[in-house]
Parts: sequence; C-alpha cells; structure tokens
Amino acid sequence: MDFSSKLLENAVNEVSRLPGIGKRTALRLVLHLLKQPKEHTGYLSEALLHLRNDVKLCNKCHNISDTALCEICNNPKRDSEIVCVVEDIRDVMAIESTAQFKGLYHVLGGKISPIEGIGPHNLKIESLVEKVAKGEVKELIFALSSTMEGDTTNFYIFKQIEKYEITTSTIARGISVGDELEYADEVTLGRSIVNRIPFEQSIKS
Repeated sequence: MDFSSKLLENAVNEVSRLPGIGKRTALRLVLHLLKQPKEHTGYLSEALLHLRNDVKLCNKCHNISDTALCEICNNPKRDSEIVCVVEDIRDVMAIESTAQFKGLYHVLGGKISPIEGIGPHNLKIESLVEKVAKGEVKELIFALSSTMEGDTTNFYIFKQIEKYEITTSTIARGISVGDELEYADEVTLGRSIVNRIPFEQSIKS
C-alpha cells in the first residue's frame, strides 16, 4: 500500500497493530478521523492516554478499575462469599450482561498454557487461594472457557483448594466445548451460571 504522506502511513501502521484490524480497515479509520473536527481526535487521544496512564487493577478481584476497589467489589449488595473465577475483564462484562450473578469475581489474567509459556505463577492464582484459606469464600464458580487450557487451569486451582471447606462448581455446559465466554449469547451464559454443577462432577463427565 503506497502512501502520499508519511504521517498518514505512520498513523495507519499504528492503528493496524490493533487486533482484528488490517491495513485497509486502519486506513478507513484514520481517514475518518481526519474528516472529523480536531477536538474529536483530541477527545479520543485524551481518553486513550488516561486509560493507559490511570487505569488500575482492583486490589480485591484484579478487575480493571478507576480506583483501588472496583465498583463490583464496592457494592454492598453483592454476595462476597460467592466468587466467580474468570480469565479477564471481557468475561466479567459478559456475565454481568446476563444479570444472573450477584456475587464477586476473581480475574486470573489468563489461563495456564505451557505452549505459550504461561504457568500458574503468571496468573492471579495465589491471591485466590489466600481468599479461600482465610475463609472469605463459601463457593467458587469456575467460569473459564471450556478449552484444554481452561480445563487445565480449573483443575490446577481445584487441587490447590480442595483441602479447604468450600463448594466448587463450574458453569453448565450450555457453553459449547471450545467456546470463549465473551462470544456466548446472554441467555445461554445466564442459564449456565444459574444451572452450574459441582466441579467434581465435571471432572468425571
């Protein structure tokens, strides 16, 4: 792709680094921004800079937050004794959209994947085990995607906490094997949360 402007080329190259965006789509987006009033581009730039510089991880659940504790953990109406274990913020948003879960979350920040060099020490597993050991959690719901990496992560965590008195469950397999939570429709995902099954049963099946 030939460019008449080095500034345009640089902008397209940077936008095309985003996932799912090729050079042609990036060019369309950049040209769209050029057509907008300058302040609109300024708003976008400012929002992205604030996001990058000021965003935090919740001290309790590791979800993305503006403050030390996210709004979910800060909500007194949530049941703090039920914790749903998810991979990242996209899964939190997917489950929240169902309006079927009233507990808290624990965001691992990924899944165990030896091929990608991601081990248990790379994830927020230790702080989860600490919550369980302190007796803060009565039920742990595994809501990782039903992939080999997701199942491996679930099983690893289960082995770390099985000595404690805690109920462990997993979302029902209304979610197809291999599916990511963020792509599940709200009704199916909501039913999977409500109709969760004991984790031990999911190992045997």
